[in-house]
Amino acid sequence: MEYRSKLYVADKTRYDEMKYNRCGKSGLMLPAVSLGLWHNFGSNGNYDNMVAMCTTAFDRGITHFDLANNYGPIPGAAEENFGRMLKDEFRPYRDEMVISTKAGYTMWPGPYGDWGSRKYLIASLDQSLKRMGLDYVDIFYHHRFDPNTPLEETAGALDSVVRSGKALYVGISNYNKEQTIEMAALLKKMGTPFIINQRRYNILDRTMENDGLKDYAAKNGIGIITFCPLAQGLLTDRYLNGIPADSRVKTDGRFLKEESISEDVLKKIRALKEIASGRGQTLAEMALAWILRDEDITSVLIGASKPSQIIENIGMLKNTKFSAEERIRIDEITLG
Repeated sequence: MEYRSKLYVADKTRYDEMKYNRCGKSGLMLPAVSLGLWHNFGSNGNYDNMVAMCTTAFDRGITHFDLANNYGPIPGAAEENFGRMLKDEFRPYRDEMVISTKAGYTMWPGPYGDWGSRKYLIASLDQSLKRMGLDYVDIFYHHRFDPNTPLEETAGALDSVVRSGKALYVGISNYNKEQTIEMAALLKKMGTPFIINQRRYNILDRTMENDGLKDYAAKNGIGIITFCPLAQGLLTDRYLNGIPADSRVKTDGRFLKEESISEDVLKKIRALKEIASGRGQTLAEMALAWILRDEDITSVLIGASKPSQIIENIGMLKNTKFSAEERIRIDEITLG
């Protein structure tokens, strides 16, 4: 428990290390670094380590904790574990926290436990609130675009959860530019506080730039929070000299495949590491800082397996500026 709760008191010192950005045109401020509970918070995780990670994050100004109904394993386990932490550790601090969850991927069997119907989204949020022991979440996301449900129905469900008091704001995740434009128009007409889109984005994956969402969101007051900033660990020192036996590639393999770690990819990563070293940062620190290099991104979601990683990642906030030469060289390495 080396890292557990050293500033865990109601004073302002926990916010000194963190930067906070306005989420779109809303009044909500999000920390530049948010903690995602996608991995390492499920039924196969160590609960004491979960507590140490979350208290370490909170003690250093990470006020936003990001979940989803299906985060596990097993689905729902991350919310259950986080609910236990809310009860045992964070009860006095609820109003200092932003808690988000999502629904959109398969959660339970049958035709009503997936995608974007009104029945699924509202039922899922009710279940999430019960698992976490909450009356409301701060942000409720539709987790992925549903091509078979009218977008008006999905938008109406999001509007309903706000009007019922079960969510303060709503967002979307994995929506491209065109889908975002359509959803934003529907929610604006309803007067729903739609504030954010969550998308995958990192130095190696520029899809959000290529489909135009990044620029569109910045110009139209929509917040962006990014996930997979380290490309499932590729943008760290972990794979520079081969694939470790205890790596996620070897032990899991669902999200990062061994064939993805080609010599061409490793060559890019080694070149990026040289730039990071010149900046006085680790490769991971530079990769996180790069996402925040301009003011288009509201927050970057980090994952962690131990508290020390959270502390190291927050350290990148000391240097998020990139020279024109660094920007050009990074693009040459990754896009050339």
